[in-house]
Amino acid sequence: MALRHSIGDLASTVLSMVRTRLELFSLEAAGEKSRVLRLLCMAFGALLFSSLALLVFSIAVALYFWPTEARYLAIGVLALIYAVVGLGLFWGVWHCLSNGPMPFSATLAELKRDISLAERLREPDEPDDFTGGRHG
Repeated sequence: MALRHSIGDLASTVLSMVRTRLELFSLEAAGEKSRVLRLLCMAFGALLFSSLALLVFSIAVALYFWPTEARYLAIGVLALIYAVVGLGLFWGVWHCLSNGPMPFSATLAELKRDISLAERLREPDEPDDFTGGRHG
């Protein structure tokens, strides 16, 4: 009966640990989903209004320079400025994605701690001060 009780206790402990890790994972997943959704909405709004502002600005510059000989130069300079800004923004997005925090890092840290604890438990016990278990 003692073996069955020990196995039951061990199984209960393992299942409790797994449940706790899954709860942590689900909390992190919900937070990550909320963050990504908020980020996408803000990015969409920023893209929409920036595009509208850029379009109006480009039309204004083109109309201002249209009667002059520099109209093609003005449109070319605008295109060059837009290309440089676009490349800078692409670099910024790439930088944020490559250097941002790792998703589910708290869950991974807990799992690493669990693994190190399990490895420490597998190590043999330190020998006692007694030789051969005899008291002298």
